[in-house]
Amino acid sequence: MAFCCIGVAVLFYPEFSWFGNALSDLGVVSGVSAPVFNFGLLAAGLFCFFFAVFGLFDHFKDSFVGRVGSIVFAVAAVWLMAIGVFNESFWPIHFIVAAAFFVTLPFALLILTVALYRRQEVKLAVFTLISSFVAALPWLLLFIVRYVSNVAIPEIISSLTVSIWIVVLSYRILKTSKF
Repeated sequence: MAFCCIGVAVLFYPEFSWFGNALSDLGVVSGVSAPVFNFGLLAAGLFCFFFAVFGLFDHFKDSFVGRVGSIVFAVAAVWLMAIGVFNESFWPIHFIVAAAFFVTLPFALLILTVALYRRQEVKLAVFTLISSFVAALPWLLLFIVRYVSNVAIPEIISSLTVSIWIVVLSYRILKTSKF
């Protein structure tokens, strides 16, 4: 959902630059881009919240660490919704909620890595650990190397990485659930 909305927002704002903008710049431009972009973040955050509460939390009902990771993931989802609500017009609140989202997300995956490893789901634990590092790496590199002038690239890499992780884990949860 979010990626479709980002794509539409970029399409309707041709001045957008992947190297010179933040994705959140799309949330304050005139025209179609801002409402579509902000709606996409709200909807994606809501879906992630439901995934955390009704998917992850249930999947890890027998694991304290897994439940903690699920809660941290739910908090990240709330931060994502907050980015859509508190767009760049609400500076510095926007910066705080965006930073909280991009820090909380890999942290949640690290916690869930431990839970998966304890459940002896080693392949999924390794995949989750790698996903956590890939989600955090563009940010670490940005602060060390400053490879782009703004943050759209690290934002999209982190978001895509976690989205792929969600799809894989959703499939795993559905495959092992007993309906």
